[in-house]
Amino acid sequence: MSEETVGSVAELYLGNLLYALELAALSLEQQERRDDAAFYRGIARKLAEARRPA
Repeated sequence: MSEETVGSVAELYLGNLLYALELAALSLEQQERRDDAAFYRGIARKLAEARRPA
């Protein structure tokens, strides 16, 4: 049985996740869905900040 958690997988692939979230935000901006783009960028910001040491 794997000992992986959501947090450990997210940490391992954080760069990929941030990139994918930014691509989603860019696509939403092109569709003039700025509030939705901001939402996804907010998620990315929270993930990036959580990774930084205190």
